Amino acid sequence: MVAENPRLVIFAHPMDIQLNDKEKEIIDKVAQAAQELGLESYLVGGFVRDKILGRRTKDADIVCVGDGIKLAKAVAQKFRPIPEVNYFKNFGTAHIHSSDFDIEFVGARKESYQRHSRKPEVEPGTLEDDQNRRDFTINALAISLNKNDFGKLLDPFNGVQHLEEKIIITPLEPDRTFSDDPLRMMRAIRFATQLNFKIADEVFESVKRNAERIKIISQERITDELNKIILANKPSIGFDLLYKSGLLKIIFPKMVDLAGAEFIEGKGHKDNFYHTLQVLDNISENTDDLWLRWAAILHDIAKPATKKFEEGHGWTFHGHEVVGGRMVPKIFAQLKLPLNEKMKQVKKLVELHLRPISLTKENITDSAIRRLLFDAGEDFEALMMLCEADITSKNKYKVRRYLENFQLVREHCREVEEKDQIRNWQPPIDGTRIMELFNLKPSREVGLLKGALKDAILDGEVANNYDAAYEFLLSKAKEIGVVK
Repeated sequence: MVAENPRLVIFAHPMDIQLNDKEKEIIDKVAQAAQELGLESYLVGGFVRDKILGRRTKDADIVCVGDGIKLAKAVAQKFRPIPEVNYFKNFGTAHIHSSDFDIEFVGARKESYQRHSRKPEVEPGTLEDDQNRRDFTINALAISLNKNDFGKLLDPFNGVQHLEEKIIITPLEPDRTFSDDPLRMMRAIRFATQLNFKIADEVFESVKRNAERIKIISQERITDELNKIILANKPSIGFDLLYKSGLLKIIFPKMVDLAGAEFIEGKGHKDNFYHTLQVLDNISENTDDLWLRWAAILHDIAKPATKKFEEGHGWTFHGHEVVGGRMVPKIFAQLKLPLNEKMKQVKKLVELHLRPISLTKENITDSAIRRLLFDAGEDFEALMMLCEADITSKNKYKVRRYLENFQLVREHCREVEEKDQIRNWQPPIDGTRIMELFNLKPSREVGLLKGALKDAILDGEVANNYDAAYEFLLSKAKEIGVVK
């Protein structure tokens, strides 16, 4: 993959990488500012890695031997308009955002850790010290921005070779790397997932040994890495590694509960963990939406809680969609995911994911279609995408039949929607008006009347207009004793 408007930069390595005009302008400004300040400066980490791999870049990390904040301020002065410099004095780091590109600055440093904490004791160091503290060899690559050897690639741990071999290896002994900063275990799995690399056997064994150390990491940072795994092209790679390493049992035990198949009287159920991973991969082929991917992860999350063996029938999971919907807010809270409209959308999709399947049978009424459209609202297409992803049979005939049935559901829904305009519909008389009509305060009776009206219109028993709704409410109010 070649960047647009490339300019060739030659490195002291048989491999060349190419910069576009914007990247070259930014690097030139950094190099110039560092030279004026008399500071050694280097491009490090992900930018170098991704350029060698031909991946798109949107940020760069700069390490300088000296004051990183001072360098950031000097670089900012070379841009027009001058961007704001955000810095953190305690950590010696700074950040500039310019032309949709982020530049991070840090002074070269060496770190030492206490066993109980991931907060390091930091002191100034050399470039070599800084490369030693990096998580993986492929992220320890550095390119000199200094006048005497500009463009020289510094690769002390054979990171380029490991990029070519597609393997994740730590610069230092892996137990030390992961004990120092346990989040690196999740980062190893994240990079393996994003890049489709293999984690070296000795490194993965170290992850298994050190898995418990993840408990000292904040939930926010764990979830950030988890979301990056979920957003990869094939997220099942990461979840399989999280499961086999023992990390998933610690950070998301409810998902591990899905694993395994149980047999009684020769009848077994599928392994719902690996089924879920297949659904996640399926939906990921069609959407980059993080929350639809979370809906795929959680759609069967209540199957362990609802699993039951029925004599003569086999395994059942009755009501797992309802129980699963109730579990969503708790899981979001535990994982420090947002408890907002995104959570409500995931909850709704989990609760509704079996409904379209039931509508693939013959003689489905318009009433049932209206109810689905009303309940799904603006998430109808997302729901259908989840249902189609939920088809994981290896029987191609069965898959084709299910997809054809779902297409019939879509067509039936389109016909009813065109006729009734029911999606995102609201009854002609709302709760406020009901209280006014019957002189009621917020109460159970208001909810009963409101629900009864909604059901009557959706079932086609009452016309969708004010007069018909009023007559129905008057009759219903007498029935429940609100009026005499």
